[in-house]
Amino acid sequence: MALSILFENGCQHLATEPPVFFTDLNLDQVVDAITAQREEYDLKPYFYTALNTVDSIQYRHEIMQDIEKQDVLDRLKAFSKDMSSVRAHLAQADKLYYSRQKERWMLDAVSIYFNAVQKLSEDLLAADLKSRGLLAFRNFLKEHIESDQFTSFQSEARRLTDALNTIRYCMLINGSSIRISRYENEADYAAEVETTFERFKQGTVKNYMTSFPDYVDMNHVEAGILNVVARLYSDTFSDLSTYCSNLSRYIVETVSVFEHEVQFYIACLDYIAKFRQAELPFCYPQVSSDCKEILCNDGFDAALALKLIEKKLPVVCNSFYLKGRERIFVVTGPNQGGKTTFARTFGQLHYLASIGCPVPGRKAHLFLPDKIFTHFEKKETIHNLRGKLQDDLIRIHDILQQATLDSIVVMNEIFTSTTLKDALFLSKKIMERIISLDLLCICVTFMGELSSLSETTVSMTSMVVPESPSLRTFKVERMPANGLAYALSIAERYQVTYDHLMERIAP
Repeated sequence: MALSILFENGCQHLATEPPVFFTDLNLDQVVDAITAQREEYDLKPYFYTALNTVDSIQYRHEIMQDIEKQDVLDRLKAFSKDMSSVRAHLAQADKLYYSRQKERWMLDAVSIYFNAVQKLSEDLLAADLKSRGLLAFRNFLKEHIESDQFTSFQSEARRLTDALNTIRYCMLINGSSIRISRYENEADYAAEVETTFERFKQGTVKNYMTSFPDYVDMNHVEAGILNVVARLYSDTFSDLSTYCSNLSRYIVETVSVFEHEVQFYIACLDYIAKFRQAELPFCYPQVSSDCKEILCNDGFDAALALKLIEKKLPVVCNSFYLKGRERIFVVTGPNQGGKTTFARTFGQLHYLASIGCPVPGRKAHLFLPDKIFTHFEKKETIHNLRGKLQDDLIRIHDILQQATLDSIVVMNEIFTSTTLKDALFLSKKIMERIISLDLLCICVTFMGELSSLSETTVSMTSMVVPESPSLRTFKVERMPANGLAYALSIAERYQVTYDHLMERIAP
């Protein structure tokens, strides 16, 4: 089994599709942004596959912290560029028609590979590494480049390259025939002619030199010439053919796996750099599989924040914590006040932590869930012939059936299609079930009554500017529900707030 820098115990089965909650939490946008312009590596399955132990997360944290050192990051990027060149050479070789031309492209690919691996080994030996994963790979690489197989293959590649570069031949073109012979130190008549006529040159003259088109593919005439040259230097070309026939033995699986997996870290660090340039914090969270006392200082929705950064708009950060028996955030407040964004932030933080990534925030202590469930409002569809309320009930029932003590639930404004009385009755029943399961949960709602159901619930409120309640601050703070959120929402929906009424009666 090849050494892995993503999975401590070797590569594991990767999910090929995103988790069902990705869209609700905007994680699809986050992963798209991280993996953009890296399609050749197919990185998304790594982001679809959560880890299940704290140690496996710490394993990735250690490696990420090593790679984030600028000298290490720069060298790994250079190595990736070299390996990309190797793949480009091999891909070009596959497209070529003439076998001898294929072989030269393959030889160049192998030469780039050997040089890149040797340089990487030297750079990693000089680096101050601390992580288990990179130390293990460094040791492997050192042994690999010192092995008889590596040194013999590398020296043979150099010998063949030097031999090909020293080949010289002459062509005598007579009409439609071409005679090929070894170069035997014949005089360069072109140079003699230029020297002879140099003294007749007066002022600027027209250049009649013609350049050959620089096509990658050889034409049949060039291929014919090369075949004759190959017969003249049969030993060199025969050795080249034998060498290329064993090409699959040269690129070691562990090196190939490393180059692929390291893109996960490089992509994450390049993504995080965009936020740090905007002075937005990312941190390595402390993750626990048994303690549900969590906190985050100055967290934010990464998907939304990136859009705001690109538009040069400010990003509002929020903090939260749960202690003791507290398990559930009940978030109330006016529409468009940042409640849903806060809920998405909560979900994003826990999922990013579960795949071993740094998370948005200055400091974070988070829980490692076995599953994350989301319940966001969805449009009615004719395909299931269910009304909105029925659909809400069926989906939340499925969540509660699957949830365990280690699950996290994110609910956003459920039961908006029914009356307040019925919505409150149903929501209390669901919350009681969540409380009995001891789940970590965040519930965005207009019903402030849910925030005081038990000692496990914590009230969070999206704030407004005190002097002008119609202006949102997008800050969500730990404070009792004010009881007016639902009424204000209804008033805004039907445009009967004070501001709306004043506009109507204004002269």
